[in-house]
Amino acid sequence: MTLPLIHVACGVLQRADGAVLLAQRPEGKIAAGFWEFPGGKIEPGESASAALARELFEELGVTVRGARPLIRLRHAYSNRIVVLDTWLVSAFDGEPESRENQALAWAALDAVSGYDCLPTVAPIMKPLRLPADYVFTAPTMDEAAIRARLPRLPKPALLRLRLPGLSDAAYAALASSLAGDVQRAGLKLVLDRSVELSRTLACGWHAPVAAWRDLKSRPDVPAFFGSAHTRDELLALNALDADAAVLGHVLATRSHPGQMPLGWGGFSDAALEAGLPVYAIGGVGARDHEQAWNHGGQGCAGINAYWRD
Repeated sequence: MTLPLIHVACGVLQRADGAVLLAQRPEGKIAAGFWEFPGGKIEPGESASAALARELFEELGVTVRGARPLIRLRHAYSNRIVVLDTWLVSAFDGEPESRENQALAWAALDAVSGYDCLPTVAPIMKPLRLPADYVFTAPTMDEAAIRARLPRLPKPALLRLRLPGLSDAAYAALASSLAGDVQRAGLKLVLDRSVELSRTLACGWHAPVAAWRDLKSRPDVPAFFGSAHTRDELLALNALDADAAVLGHVLATRSHPGQMPLGWGGFSDAALEAGLPVYAIGGVGARDHEQAWNHGGQGCAGINAYWRD
């Protein structure tokens, strides 16, 4: 039996202190009592952004002033399939109030898991916890060059220590030496060697396809990121409960001569509804955030775009 498809726009209202607004489904609705991000059905012929503005005004009495795409999810319930167009609402007029008999609660990101939420809330929390920039070190950078340029990187970016020429011992020593300075610079360190090193230093772990392909479950690390080149690989990373993926290359680059780039259309085809945050890589940088967001991405990853003077 073909399940009905429902297209929904929902908004994550976020205050300056980082707290997000949750709404409890009232009695008489499907899944009454569960918490969710507010929103509702997109009407025929209506854009997702227009539906978002209309639903938030009808439900909460607020007027959206600033919002951007966060993540699009597809979730199959027993009686319906929901495609959830989720937006991050950073600016709005009015104080949210219950207009549809629903309870409301402002919750810190770390407190959301304490609410009895719909299953679509957990995957929305992943992009909320991540920045828009994922910086890779150039393969031949030395410690002095990395330290000198830490203050220039966008905060709170992820920083992958990508130095394939170092031995495992030298890499571990450098990671240990840099960890404190990276944190004080307002960045989050990601390593790409052993899981044990990432766990010991309480850092993220980034795995190329060859390193994660044979995994049966999520590795025991604070944060897990993986490289991908296809939609199938994105879906496999989502099945492993990865926190995010890096997909590319999006544009033509000198590091991939003669290789056809995905383009933003190809990136969007793979990333939309993949179920996890996806960073665009290849010829992109912080200037391309809006392109990435509008094509289903979390943001941008790169090397040269972030380290050039």
